[in-house]
Amino acid sequence: MPQASVKREIECEKNKLIDLVLDIESYPKFVPYCLNSKVYKLEKKNDFIFIEADLTIGKGIFKDTYKSDVRYDIKKGIILVTNIDGPLKFLHNQWTFNEKNKITEVTFDVNFELKNKFLNILMTRSFNYGLNKIADSFQKRAEELFK
Repeated sequence: MPQASVKREIECEKNKLIDLVLDIESYPKFVPYCLNSKVYKLEKKNDFIFIEADLTIGKGIFKDTYKSDVRYDIKKGIILVTNIDGPLKFLHNQWTFNEKNKITEVTFDVNFELKNKFLNILMTRSFNYGLNKIADSFQKRAEELFK
């Protein structure tokens, strides 16, 4: 299973970055390989925000849509993402945010496996490259919106 972690230090308030990550419907505007997104459910219960959403990811002839469960723990400031349906056999993303002096360290941990073994092998080879491009896109978007 591909598994990796990336960190970025972004000159921005923690809450603005969390809002950016939770704005899933905006992903096609700036996230590489994200072709479409749709939020089906968005609700707040106690100290959590629950989102159910689809992302269509692809490049060239390869594209697919997966449904995910997104849970934002407001007290801990952590966003957890797991798969519900689609080409993923398993998905676990975790976003953590730590702010000091108006600089927020964002950590993005990803662990996943595709159902298709051939595509899983291909994704494993380019996984770190793609993950860094995605992290870079969030950093660039934050700098554009909040500087």
